[in-house]
Amino acid sequence: MMLRNEMTKCLKIAYPIIQAPMAGGVTTSKLVAETSNAGGLGMVGAGYMAPTQIRDQIKEIQKLTSKPFGINLFVPQPFDVSEDSMKAANQALTTIRQQLHLPDKDNFGIADYNEVLEAFKEQIQVVIEEQVPICSFTFGIPSQEVIAELKQHNITLMGTATTVMEAVQNEAAGMDMVVVQGSEAGGHRGGFLNQEQESSDSVGLMSLLPQVTDAITIPVVAAGGIMDGRGLAASMCLGAQGVQMGTAFLTCVESGAHPVHKEAVLSISEDQTVYTRSFSGKWARGVKNHFILEMQNHEVYLPDFPVQNTLTQDIRKAAFAENNPDFMSLWSGQSTRLAKSQTVEALIENMVAEAKKLNVNI
Repeated sequence: MMLRNEMTKCLKIAYPIIQAPMAGGVTTSKLVAETSNAGGLGMVGAGYMAPTQIRDQIKEIQKLTSKPFGINLFVPQPFDVSEDSMKAANQALTTIRQQLHLPDKDNFGIADYNEVLEAFKEQIQVVIEEQVPICSFTFGIPSQEVIAELKQHNITLMGTATTVMEAVQNEAAGMDMVVVQGSEAGGHRGGFLNQEQESSDSVGLMSLLPQVTDAITIPVVAAGGIMDGRGLAASMCLGAQGVQMGTAFLTCVESGAHPVHKEAVLSISEDQTVYTRSFSGKWARGVKNHFILEMQNHEVYLPDFPVQNTLTQDIRKAAFAENNPDFMSLWSGQSTRLAKSQTVEALIENMVAEAKKLNVNI
């Protein structure tokens, strides 16, 4: 079993290891650069970033590494900005704001779909202008016009899929490879079909992976619960050409995750993460805390992403500032017992060494 393959050749990396593009400040320039310098692929989680912020971080990373790195963007999907659903959700959040001594929120400031779409187009232009070699997408597939424009500039494109059908659609749209995300993965579900069933019908990686690799011909990257060389070897045995890992990198020294977040992941057991859409309106896996428990009875009527994400922004910001894990979005995958506080270099070196012991040829 060779670790150098079509995927590593396409991405120009030594090892088939991708650091997941975790949005919200986790993917610092140092985390991205150190991953690429160590032979993997560093990825910027740019979904929430303004075009100017993306440009600044690209330039910063380019000073820290000459190796390839990538950018991940959220593909905008139409969403309903219902005044009634926003008011109902905001009412449920009022008691939480009181616990954090925050003022009531009556000015929502929700951007409409056209504004979100325009911001996405601006993000795409920055990726092109700054000549970023790899661009990945979450929450959907970009338009054929966007795909064609990126390919004209020789940018390698990576999609995200949580089902076989999503993977098939990614290949049909022209993605060069696809990240297959199992239910074990931390953070937001990257899929885009049957969103209302995400929490109940999500498929585990080891079941999903061989079904996807049988259905498509482009390289498949495995994601969800992978933390070490054993997960890498298992994924490649099932047909993947590489892995993408989030939680394993989140607890690394170079990660920008809040210290409270890192400590939460390092201290919990595998059964203490749950799916929730209370923070953002989109299903995501994180550490069970007071916010999730208090909001779980309201999840049915919460507005979709990004509306709910905007409504909870003040709560998450206050919890972050106060080092309060009860109200933070502590995203984490299920393999928490395998998480370690270590450098990126040590993580990748240990994975490669473990893969060698398992007779995986480097």
